[in-house]
This record gives sequence, C-alpha cells and structure tokens, in this order.
Amino acid sequence: MRDAIESVTDVSKMLLDNSAKEIEKRNMRVYNRARALNKLARLFNERIRKVNVPDQVSYDSLNKFAQETQKVFLVTDIDIKNWFPRISPFFIMDRRKFLAVHEKAKESLAALNEFLTKEYVKTKILEETFQLINELHTLENQLSDVEAEKASIKNERLPIEQEIAELEQKTAELKSDGPVDQLFILETEIDQITKELKHALRHLQKPFKKTQALALYRGGAGLTPDERDKLDQYLQKPFKALATEEAGYPSLKQILQKMERLMNEGKLKLKSDKKRKAERDMNGIVKRDSLAKLYRRCVEVATRERLILNSEKMEETKRSMSMFQEQTKRLKARLARVESHEAVKEREYNEVASRIDSLKRTVEKNVYSSLSQKVQIL
Repeated sequence: MRDAIESVTDVSKMLLDNSAKEIEKRNMRVYNRARALNKLARLFNERIRKVNVPDQVSYDSLNKFAQETQKVFLVTDIDIKNWFPRISPFFIMDRRKFLAVHEKAKESLAALNEFLTKEYVKTKILEETFQLINELHTLENQLSDVEAEKASIKNERLPIEQEIAELEQKTAELKSDGPVDQLFILETEIDQITKELKHALRHLQKPFKKTQALALYRGGAGLTPDERDKLDQYLQKPFKALATEEAGYPSLKQILQKMERLMNEGKLKLKSDKKRKAERDMNGIVKRDSLAKLYRRCVEVATRERLILNSEKMEETKRSMSMFQEQTKRLKARLARVESHEAVKEREYNEVASRIDSLKRTVEKNVYSSLSQKVQIL
C-alpha cells in the first residue's frame, strides 16, 4: 500500500510536470486544458501527501490509514469523472498512465480492507485484550487499596461499638438497681392506682367535662381559677390531682358541690341514668369519703416517689446516667460517620470486584475467539 501511494504521488507529479511544459509553450489549443490538468494534478498531489502511512502497525493505525486513503481515492474518482473528459483529447497517454496507477492503488486498498476485515481484525481483539489485562492489573491494585481501607475503617469501628456496648451496659445496670428500679416499681403501682381511681370516677367523667366547658366558654360554672385547674388535672392526671389534695380532698369536694348545684339549676344536663349514677358517686365522695382509701394510697406512693427523686443516690444516678447518655450520643454520631464511610468503601469494593470479574471473563472470551484456546483467570 505504501508503494501504491508512492506510485500515485509519482504519477501525479508527472501530470503536473507535463502540463506545466505545455503551459510554457503558450499553445492556445492546449493552453486552457493544460492549466486545468495542472491544477487537477496539484490537487491530486496535495491530497495524497496528506495520507500518513503508519510506522507502527496495529489494527487501529491500519484501519485509520485505510479510511483516510479511501476518502482521498473517492474524491479523486469524482475529479477524474468531472475533469478528464474536459481535458480530452489532449494528454491522453498521461491520463491513461495516471488511471492505470490509480486503479492499481485502489486494488491494493481493496486488498488491505479485505485483510483488515477478515484476517487482521483478530489482532484488534488481542490488542484490546492486552489493554484489558493492563486495566485488570490496575483494578486489582485498586481493589487491594480499597480492601486495606475497609480493614482500617473496621478497626476504627469495632472499638467504638465496644465502648457503646459498655456504656449501655452501665446505663442498664443503673436502671435495674437502686433508685431507678424503685421508681419503676412505683410507676407500676401508680398505674394501678390510676386505673382504680379512673374506675371510681367513671360516672363523673361526663359531668366533669360539661362543667369544664361551662367554666371555660360560658363562665357560668362558678369555679375559681384554682378549681378549674384542679378539675382539668382530675380529667388528665387523676393520680396527681388526688395525691396533691389536702386531707379530705377539699378541692374535689368543692368542685362536686358546685357541680351538684349546676345540676339542680338545670345548667348541667345529663340523661336520667347518668345523672342518677353521678349523684350517687358525688354523695359518696362528699358525704362518706368514699375515696379515702385511694387518697391515702396516693399520698403514700407520692411521698415515697418524692423521697426517691430527692435523694442523694438519685441525684448521683441521674448525673451518671446523663453522662453515660451524652457519651453514648457522641459515640453513636461518630459511629454513624464511620459506618457511612465504611458503606462507601463497601460499594466501591463491590464495584471494582465486579469490574475485575467482568474483565476476566472478557479476556477469557477474547483469547478463545482469537486463538481457540480456553483459559481461566483466577
């Protein structure tokens, strides 16, 4: 193909030289056609000189060379078709010589293209395979680096998890022993008393709510601000409401007496059955102290709770728990950052490993398709 290019260059120079000689003769019959051929030969020469014959042979370099030469020959064919008839009948021998060389070069190009597409294309696969092997080595080094980073992050994570576990264990020990555990037992007892108290006041819930509505929105219940607050407390937190009463729970009795007056005046209306049950429970509380036993239990439990909450042991436990919780919070935030970094590295590791596996399978396939040999890359 290099020889063919050089032959085209030589024959183009021949056209250029012969046309220049005729131009110098100033023969008017030939002059214009000689100038046309001279210009055309100069174009042929310039185009063919731009084609670079590769020094290093590879599939890509030969394919590029063939494509560039193909374009030059196609344009030359168009110029020959358009201009050679106009130059006729002069320079007939020169034109025939050029056409012979040009056609022979095209045949060489066709042979090169056939060689590329049928035979030499196998080297492209091998060339790509060598590139894949280089990439494979690079990725394996990268995988080793990522694996080392993962190990380093794991070594950072494990002590943090151990420290968090120890702090949580200390916190659990504080909760299961001493004043915290006693408070938990009291809370269970308070829940039980609250259930009993709600049951004892179950028939007064409707009157309580209606009285509260009258006091808040109509101003006709006759309750003082303290009594309104106490009524709300009996609705929301009955244990605390009764436990904070003075002996004989006078605030509740005062509220019930005002409720009874509202019922008698017709301002607080209830269905007959509900009214009967409410009046019965109101009389029991006001006249027979039916809540006395629950009241004593509320006061006793509330007193025990207050003693535990105000004890030095409880203050020490609170400080320790607060310190442990703050340390745990900081460590968990640090652990979250480490785990996030670890997750990023895990994804990166999996992606690189997947890419390596894909490259290995491609190399194996390429070797088999090129050499008909089965290989396995471990």
